[in-house]
Amino acid sequence: MKQHLWVKLLPDSVVVGLATLGPIGNLKPAPGTWGSLAGIIWFSVAFWNLNYLATLLFTFLSLYLAVQICWEAEVRLQLRDPGKIVLDEFVAIPICFVGLQPLLHSGIGWLVLLAGFLLFRLFDILKPLGIKKLQDYPGGVGVVLDDVAAGFATCVSLFILAFVADYLGYLEKYFTL
Repeated sequence: MKQHLWVKLLPDSVVVGLATLGPIGNLKPAPGTWGSLAGIIWFSVAFWNLNYLATLLFTFLSLYLAVQICWEAEVRLQLRDPGKIVLDEFVAIPICFVGLQPLLHSGIGWLVLLAGFLLFRLFDILKPLGIKKLQDYPGGVGVVLDDVAAGFATCVSLFILAFVADYLGYLEKYFTL
């Protein structure tokens, strides 16, 4: 993917403001955690009642915009993937919950959100399973791709946890897979 002209035309304050989610990227400690928490809120408001196809389309559009904005923010800040850029965590959070809407709408939806948040942060911080190598891609692709992979790893982990919990009978009261 290459950097597109439209993002270069935006003022610095818009590019950096979007990449840092305004003041969120400057919150201490761990701005990525704050960006992920904002992503949970974003998911709960914007994605909660979307069907599978709409979720995927909205996610891909968000990812495209994030790659472009994060890339340009890196250029303008003259820093490689600085911690204050948290748009990548923000847009990757919905990936954690793809296909899990029935479970999210059950009586334990809050627990699924919490587990997704914690697992995403774990995968984003530790970067196991080759996720760390994805940061080596140039520009905004490298900034966003590792978070996308952390989102996929979280989603797979949540599915595994749900199947194990269902097998052990813990979900009978709330949901049946």
